Amino acid sequence: MISLLVKEKLYINEVVLGTGFGVLMGPYVANVFDPRSWGADQNTITLEVMRIVLATGLFAVGVELPCAYMWEHARGLLIMVVPTMAFGWIIVASLLHGLFPMLDMISALCIASCLTPTDPVTCAAITRGKFAAKHVPLEIRSILSAESAANDGLAYPFLSISLYLTLETSTRVAFGKWFLVGWLYQVIFGTVLGAILGLLFSKLMKLSHRKGLIDRESYIAQYLSLAIFTIGVASSLGADDLLAAFAAGSAISWDGHFNVQTEGDAFASVIDYVLNCGCFIYIGAWLPFGSYNSADLGITLWRLFCLLIAILFLRRIPPLLLLYRFVPEISSWKEALFSGHFGPMGVSAVFVSALASNRLPTPATPPADQQQLLAAMIQPIVSFVVLGSIVIHGLSIPFFNLSRGVHSRTTSLSLTWTWTNRPTPDWVLWARRADTATATPSATNTVVADVERGVVAVSGDVSPCNGEATRGDSETILATTGREEVSVAETSPFRRPREDGVTGLDSRVEVSQLRLRLPKWKTRRPRRSAPK
Repeated sequence: MISLLVKEKLYINEVVLGTGFGVLMGPYVANVFDPRSWGADQNTITLEVMRIVLATGLFAVGVELPCAYMWEHARGLLIMVVPTMAFGWIIVASLLHGLFPMLDMISALCIASCLTPTDPVTCAAITRGKFAAKHVPLEIRSILSAESAANDGLAYPFLSISLYLTLETSTRVAFGKWFLVGWLYQVIFGTVLGAILGLLFSKLMKLSHRKGLIDRESYIAQYLSLAIFTIGVASSLGADDLLAAFAAGSAISWDGHFNVQTEGDAFASVIDYVLNCGCFIYIGAWLPFGSYNSADLGITLWRLFCLLIAILFLRRIPPLLLLYRFVPEISSWKEALFSGHFGPMGVSAVFVSALASNRLPTPATPPADQQQLLAAMIQPIVSFVVLGSIVIHGLSIPFFNLSRGVHSRTTSLSLTWTWTNRPTPDWVLWARRADTATATPSATNTVVADVERGVVAVSGDVSPCNGEATRGDSETILATTGREEVSVAETSPFRRPREDGVTGLDSRVEVSQLRLRLPKWKTRRPRRSAPK
């Protein structure tokens, strides 16, 4: 009943709300819902719940990406996924080994593999919505969504090498199984399998559409059924089901036919929203708060907080600041910093930790060896980092919006004071005049457009071939491209004075705050001659 206020005004998404509600309903508050009371099968149930939610989210990410996005942006994705994941994996493992001395380096690598991938469900909740559409560039949103989906499936090799080194007695056997099973079979075969299934169903649905055998409602039903079918086939064959779901979603919308048929329908979004809410309510009730202070395992709150802060600063931000020049979609260090910060950990971390717990032995009290110690420590550490990531990343946008509001109010007060204390009369400021000293060659023939977010400078004339208006002698024009309406300001021979030409006025005023209007042009009709 208050979803519009919470999501569009306060910018709090369902990730934070669902987790908070789950904590309230969980065993530590109301004790209404307790997944850990289900006995020996609770870990398997957690694994399968996370699998279905992740597969649906990954399939949705693949469908919503632009046509042939993975092929056209392969270079940027490869750089963002492989080096960033490897760097974060080693850094997190080093932090774990230093903060928890009871863990050896291999066990630390196993826990770090749970915290390495970016969660696509939490990332989708951040990159969608009114705030993201207004302030985050479309290229950044797309690359973050694709990267979160790709590295989520690539968590399997990082987890498998850690488990093989933990469970196998021979290092050579462990690396052999990691290469053959972890990479060739699970990752590569899973990706190819998902792509083949997606292309096959895309051809079948287009054939049925041409023959008039399928309606719009059936297209929407395929949104969920294809995701579940893909992970069912991939899991039965032992392949990477998450990568298969993402590859199937990308392949089925490769030519855009599936997107056209499902455009404007909210049913798939409703399903995704309901699954996300239910999943994070489950996670909130699943969190083991009683294990966050365990002297037998060496787990204390101050160590967990130190680990969380270090992961947030060192896991993704340093490699992206070093490598963003090789990623065409990231144009500045500010966008690299933003992309490095928004690497949340959520459903994927819980899924990988549940998968590792299923393959590890049941821990005794106290643990008898390193395998049992790893099985006892993996979920408390991962769940605490997940909880911190949900709170910090989920509330980053509301705090950022609050800071922008304070800054804009301060700027408005400053502008009001400077304009009321200027020595120049009002009528002189708004009078048209010829350019003299204020006109510069760099300012001439330049269009400054606010395109979806930020300020983009475009030189030259605006071509009307792309649905844009041509430049004339007026001060302002309106350029329309697709769905966006962009206000464009230009420098003309007769224009209003620049802000920096007035004494005492700060010239650093955002162009997006200016209200530009299209001048009204009157067309003259030819006069009819009077009848003789």
